[in-house]
Amino acid sequence: MHIAIAGNIGSGKTTLTKMHAAHYGWTPKFETVDYNPYLTDFYADMERWSFNLQIYFLNKRFKDIIEISRCEDVIVQDRTIYEDARIFAPNLHSLGLMSTRDFENYSELFDQMMSLVSKPDLLIYLRSSIPNLVAQIQKRGREYESSIRIDYLTGLNNRYEEWIGGYDGNLLVVDVDEIRFENKPEDFQRITDRIDASLYGLFPEIKPVAE
Repeated sequence: MHIAIAGNIGSGKTTLTKMHAAHYGWTPKFETVDYNPYLTDFYADMERWSFNLQIYFLNKRFKDIIEISRCEDVIVQDRTIYEDARIFAPNLHSLGLMSTRDFENYSELFDQMMSLVSKPDLLIYLRSSIPNLVAQIQKRGREYESSIRIDYLTGLNNRYEEWIGGYDGNLLVVDVDEIRFENKPEDFQRITDRIDASLYGLFPEIKPVAE
């Protein structure tokens, strides 16, 4: 089984992945940003390095998807392959930070890859406002994220909402401005209750995660 967690930069994907792995005994699959050879260069000069970065991510995440499909464990994944092609690459293109030639080449490659894989059994989307994202990014203090532009984050957020609005798989939306799962056990339980209902057919009397 494949559980995927999606959301903008700073929305809490890694934290929730760790919490679900501990709670359910699932095997976590984390995004390997610390060893990305392009990330620092990208944030310093987005136009120069955007295509390189997106191809790197696409390659790594496609490899992850193949490994997940061959694994018998329940996998909870930090970020999905869809976000690269539906969120980050189009946002870079619309901002003039990726050429049309590179974007079309990238999109064609993604479509070919997607013909070979299936959707996650459950997609968890962490919805967040820009002020909350900025606060979380500053809190974790990654040097390469210190130069992220507000218009870049805003463009990503808008594209996340558009993508989720048309997503046709099994979906759970969590408003992380309101649901503070990291610090409030009762909020985390609200999420796990919804997951249990979706995956295992259990229907406790709870309030919706996202109103």
